[in-house]
Amino acid sequence: MGVPEKLAARMSMAEQHDYLRARFSRRTMIRGGAVTLGAVAGGAFVPGATAQAAVPTQRGSSSAESVDGALVAPFGRHLAWGNDPRTEITVSWQVPVAVKKPFIRVGAHPWDLSRKIEAEVRTLHTPAGVGAGGDHTQYYLHVQLTHLRPGRTYYYGVGHQGFDPAEPHLLGTLGTFTTAPAHKAPFTFTAFGDEGVGYHGLANNALILGQNPAFHLHAGDIAYGDPAGQGKTTDTGFDSRTWDQFLHQTESVAKQVPWMPSYGNHDMEAWYSPNGYGGEDARWTLPDNGPDRENLPGVYSFSYGNTAVISLDANDVSFEIPANLGISGGTQTKWLETQLKRYRASKDIDFIVVFFHHCAYCTSVAHASEGGVRQEWVPLFEKYTVDLVINGHNHQYERTDVIKGDKVTKKLPIGGTAYPETEGVVYVTAGAAGRSLYAFTAPDSYEGHEHETDSVASFVNTRDGKVNETVGWSRVRYLDYSFLRVDVTPAPRGRQTTLTVSGVAETGNRIDHFTVSRRAK
Repeated sequence: MGVPEKLAARMSMAEQHDYLRARFSRRTMIRGGAVTLGAVAGGAFVPGATAQAAVPTQRGSSSAESVDGALVAPFGRHLAWGNDPRTEITVSWQVPVAVKKPFIRVGAHPWDLSRKIEAEVRTLHTPAGVGAGGDHTQYYLHVQLTHLRPGRTYYYGVGHQGFDPAEPHLLGTLGTFTTAPAHKAPFTFTAFGDEGVGYHGLANNALILGQNPAFHLHAGDIAYGDPAGQGKTTDTGFDSRTWDQFLHQTESVAKQVPWMPSYGNHDMEAWYSPNGYGGEDARWTLPDNGPDRENLPGVYSFSYGNTAVISLDANDVSFEIPANLGISGGTQTKWLETQLKRYRASKDIDFIVVFFHHCAYCTSVAHASEGGVRQEWVPLFEKYTVDLVINGHNHQYERTDVIKGDKVTKKLPIGGTAYPETEGVVYVTAGAAGRSLYAFTAPDSYEGHEHETDSVASFVNTRDGKVNETVGWSRVRYLDYSFLRVDVTPAPRGRQTTLTVSGVAETGNRIDHFTVSRRAK
């Protein structure tokens, strides 16, 4: 993206970022600044107070003065939970040009949208010469809703001056969302990683919507605006317009199902900020309860019913792709242990699900396993008996046996049951959401097509490079497009509560299923 190779080899990610900033400033590009969230109260819906986003170049534009708002339609709606899914949610969207007075209308019925709340605008400018695209400005809009009622379905519409979703001819643009219940109840969530833009991502989205999930987890490598994925200013092919296509593609699901991402290597876009996440800060508003909002905006947690979910940023511990290696200075791992300890002690939480990008255990010929994850986090997963770990990064479906201490403690056949309190942890790679597929060294083995192999050649990425290993924990392998469905069934105190985990192919066929069971609190 513009730093000479000889210089880039000697510069950190932050230094490359500063170099580009200086270079484009000399071209009279306007430097970016913080944006604030307009705080407009409306009945029970109160957006958050002033907030700052790491939004880069914010360019002035006369578009809002000249374009008739009636000719501009919002697109790319996506939801995300706040810190408490029972009472908080953020609605985000895009407009293709600047508009006047953007807002959201919210109500309990489609005919009652009298509550009107001003939106925050985050302007993301990508100048010509940065990556493959031309001069491009994107307008992302966000409203954080709080003081909602648990277990309620709300209707909403997004608009601006000239485009009011409450008008009869625009009622078809309304969306809905449902807050988390106040008490434990059965629910479903879905997950995958490595989607990008294309037919297979679109097909998986259509199937996911049919599962009626309470929320969806995206385990990193979201849109592939940066196809090189090294987190460097020298990455070739970067195109910010890919995000416009991606958010349009996912809108059918994300406008009504909270879409909760973690960040992968392809989500580090070096132009926008020293940590590579300035663009992500413009596009997403995620829970802000993580350990380091400035450096690790994709690290957070939330609970839904009897299940706690933790999103981690594996770029912080990745030996394979070290652009952000050590960026948290160890605070992420310390925070993770604090969260695990807190959730395990909570009388309201039975299950803990952790998701992030780089794989702890995978046998792909492309990336295989990440030694940094095994070193930093796997011991904590085992200490606090995490119930399920979901990864992406490798473009395939793979599921392990029950693992503890890098060894199989129990074979977990298709249809089997794991008891994490006494046995260990199960890891699932669900990275076949849409991007081109990788390969295994062993034959596929999945539901209805089982080919048991107890010895698989693979490798692990370490600080000193790749180290070959032969593993016995690769139980299910499926090399085609797929996603994960998880059904959570609470139980009375002292009885067995379950997570039923299913791998679902793009065809709709089930390729794997197993159960995680523990005694309900």
